[in-house]
Amino acid sequence: MMSRGKEAQSATILLCRTNNHLPDEIVLEILARLPVKSVLRFRCVCKSWYSFISDPNFISTHLNHNHHHHHYVIHKPKIIPFPFYHPPPRSNLQVCTLALDRTFETISEFRIPFTFQSGYPGLVGSCNGILCFTDFITSKSKDVYLWNPSIRKFKRLPDTCLTQLRTLVLGFGYDSLNNDYKVVRISQTRVKDVLAREVEVYSLSSDSWKRVGLGNSWTPNAFSFSFNGILAFPFVSGHLHWMIEMIEEGGAQEGRFTSMILSFDVNSEKFKVVELPLPDDEGSFIVTKCVTSFKGKLALIKFGYGVQPHSMLCSIWVMKEYGVLDSWNKLCVLPVDDFIDFTGFTNYGILLIQNMPRLVSTNYELERKYKSVLIDPETLHENEISIQVNYRFDVATYMESLALLDGANVVFH
Repeated sequence: MMSRGKEAQSATILLCRTNNHLPDEIVLEILARLPVKSVLRFRCVCKSWYSFISDPNFISTHLNHNHHHHHYVIHKPKIIPFPFYHPPPRSNLQVCTLALDRTFETISEFRIPFTFQSGYPGLVGSCNGILCFTDFITSKSKDVYLWNPSIRKFKRLPDTCLTQLRTLVLGFGYDSLNNDYKVVRISQTRVKDVLAREVEVYSLSSDSWKRVGLGNSWTPNAFSFSFNGILAFPFVSGHLHWMIEMIEEGGAQEGRFTSMILSFDVNSEKFKVVELPLPDDEGSFIVTKCVTSFKGKLALIKFGYGVQPHSMLCSIWVMKEYGVLDSWNKLCVLPVDDFIDFTGFTNYGILLIQNMPRLVSTNYELERKYKSVLIDPETLHENEISIQVNYRFDVATYMESLALLDGANVVFH
């Protein structure tokens, strides 16, 4: 980080150069390479700099120059009380932890500046420095927030246009063609034993929701289905992805269990199905499947029990060329502890998992503690990280940015 003394010196130099007719484009190039905190302070230098920095084109340029500086944001929700209708007090504030990209050592923490009806924020996703949150109890939630901790600004999205439907799932992604951020909400209702599904998309540029069609991507005969929400739904190659497990009607026969990956092109706002790889489970009984991202590529994770009792295998598939069925490649099969919580991959392709809680004696009391471990798929080397939680956590790639700086109806906190 740049010190205040160096910031003042840089500002003085830039002002002197500007007075000597240094071209504006050179000034902008210099500003675009500075950290977010420095850029925010430099808005006070003069009116022209304030105008430069607040311009959407500059914000995009700054993002492009800093897109490779990634860390991780870790959200640690508290344990949900039972029954759900006993919410915790509003004073029960929650924080997000910012961690280094390789070691997951804590850099800083910041408090979530908004609350939900249940009292438990749920992290939908992270994109270009913006975090998307909704109520942890998604089906009851109508509130969605976009938040940029770097500039301490957040925005509550307008009310949904699907007021009568039950929210199933949300996704958050970036429209690269229009320099826009979009939230996708899939909902359903049951009318006379018939499931009706609807989709709406929120656009940050228009600050509004609109309905979009599912097209032919969803199997019409599915009468029971669920979104596999083990992980945050990945945004890969401009598409959001959801793993769906369904029971299809079989006429006179029993229902047929199937799985599919539903994708949504954030640019064109069209749905399609991504074909799964052919079954190759090496005799294991598959317990669950989920989708994630691996080094910017779509990945499929399968958990299943092997031939040995209480042994679980984690098989990892990666789609080398997006949308091409034949490019699915099995990366590896890892033996893992029973009942683990798979959190995701780092940017370097290292697995981050949580073992299910074990009883630990603290202050003469027994508490359940999770163990968080980084695993290298190639060497199988394990490295326990120091994040201490008593419940599972959500992890998303994070970077500092100026996104939301020029947005309407944003709140500074």
